[in-house]
Amino acid sequence: MSTPAERLKKVQLSIHKAAKKACRPIDDIRLIAVSKTKPAGDIEQIYQAGQRDFGENYLQEAVDKVTQLAHLADIKWHFIGAIQSNKTRPIAEYFDWVHSVERIKIARRLGEQRPADKTPLNICLQVNICNEENKAGIALDEAAELAKEVSQIRNIRLRGLMAIPLNTTDPKQQQYHFRQLKNCLDHLNKTGLQLDTLSMGMSNDMDAAIAEGATMIRIGTAIFGERSPK
Repeated sequence: MSTPAERLKKVQLSIHKAAKKACRPIDDIRLIAVSKTKPAGDIEQIYQAGQRDFGENYLQEAVDKVTQLAHLADIKWHFIGAIQSNKTRPIAEYFDWVHSVERIKIARRLGEQRPADKTPLNICLQVNICNEENKAGIALDEAAELAKEVSQIRNIRLRGLMAIPLNTTDPKQQQYHFRQLKNCLDHLNKTGLQLDTLSMGMSNDMDAAIAEGATMIRIGTAIFGERSPK
């Protein structure tokens, strides 16, 4: 049975291959190890193997792990789960990135509650690029208005867009949906914004995401193994 560190190397190799195929510099692509339901000890093991960015979905579980691993000074925490308006304060206090903002109210609360001694909170807007009823995120045609409003909020920095597209194994469909998100980012930048982040792509569609410009790939099970029941 492989270790988490060995699985991490395998994922890194897959990213290198996909980047090479897409003629993209590997330094343009950042791996987020999705560590939800995994204990702090597993995260530290992956950290010692060189991983620095970790994604969490469940707030209280995440805060506990951030606190336990506070001695890892250069670790970066990404919140990628649904955000309730009454839970924004700990997200603003403990995380470096938030990938799942879909309402101006949430963005304003994050900005207001970001501690003064921390750098601005990095924000991605979550886009529902396939208009699936059971998925969170704004529609593509709502992105420009929300991005303009969010970009003016103090203590946060709007970095880009995030999406969880239709679950399909068809590479052409995968690339089509990711291309829509990339086109949306390009359009927003033409309006005067300076966005540099496309958080898109997981284990089953990573190659397509990288081919279409992903700058952050979110991988969980392929690194940590099967998840524990929540």
